[in-house]
Amino acid sequence: MPFEIIRADITTLKVDAIVNAANVSLLGGGGVDGAIHKAAGPALLNACKALGGCDVGQSKITKGYALPSKYVIHTVGPVWKGGNAGESELLLSCYESALNLAQENEIESIAFPLIATGAYGYPKDLAMAIAQSAIKSFLMNSDMMIYLVVFDKDAFKLSQSFHASVKAYIDDHFVEAHKDTRNRIQLAQEDVDSKADFENAKLYVVDDALIDESSEIEAKDFDYDLPKSIKRPRKKRSLEDVLHQLEDTFSERLLRWIDEKNKTDVEIYKRANVDRKHFSKIRGDKYYKPSKSTAIAFAIALELNRDETDDLLLTAGYALSSSNKFDLIIKYFIENQIYDLYTINETLFAFDQPLLA
Repeated sequence: MPFEIIRADITTLKVDAIVNAANVSLLGGGGVDGAIHKAAGPALLNACKALGGCDVGQSKITKGYALPSKYVIHTVGPVWKGGNAGESELLLSCYESALNLAQENEIESIAFPLIATGAYGYPKDLAMAIAQSAIKSFLMNSDMMIYLVVFDKDAFKLSQSFHASVKAYIDDHFVEAHKDTRNRIQLAQEDVDSKADFENAKLYVVDDALIDESSEIEAKDFDYDLPKSIKRPRKKRSLEDVLHQLEDTFSERLLRWIDEKNKTDVEIYKRANVDRKHFSKIRGDKYYKPSKSTAIAFAIALELNRDETDDLLLTAGYALSSSNKFDLIIKYFIENQIYDLYTINETLFAFDQPLLA
């Protein structure tokens, strides 16, 4: 995956370059700046003295010296003054100038701290949004591996209303695994008028891929033991359709979806946060089995609806469950047609879940 958000000590990362959140003098300071200078040794300070400082929003490069990284790219973030002094433009420029400098020096992997969020006081959630915007835009035309090093949830601070909306969805839809038996019955007809119709129509499914949360049929008129409400399938799907999809491998179905959506391979694998080499393996191996996270990431990149997502996941042997918080968050975004991978990952992080791709 070309972009990862990680928790780590940036001075220990074995990447081609790390980014230093420096001051205008480039002569060292506190926080990340001080830690990088300490780990790199005095040779870094001597190299920085020769650079003659750096303007806010710009970047300069030195060797890494005693660091595991080959290079250090020094960039100067803006001091937060309330948001009306051009801070966002300057912070965006930090990321853009550092990435352009990395590309000029044929750097293949780079790690950023969350620039300007320490002593300079830039709000972490706003800084995160700018960082991800810059990285996302850059990766549309580059295959560089980019890491963003964060230490806490403050960088992924969701709005109260959005957080509450996701939490409410999880609370409303969460089903404990041991209570799931009766939820695995769903009607295969549009209307059910009798017990005989129900017996002829019901399906016992082995996972949640066939379970629909979109509509309910009241079972109060039946004189036998049924759940208070029974889910029925979406009109577009049938058991025959689902079984037919099982004949496809994941690779075959994915490539067919790319064609059907009139998208290019590059557009989809970049939106899915999958690198070119990984996608080449998927395309070249008919029986390639992705991780569940990667399969979901492609569903998001293709903007598939719930039925389409279920079908794609089934080809890889996966399903979205109502007893798994990660899966419920994915369902929330798909059902609300929110297909931005970065926003989804922010939410997953905020709820202590693994990130996509």
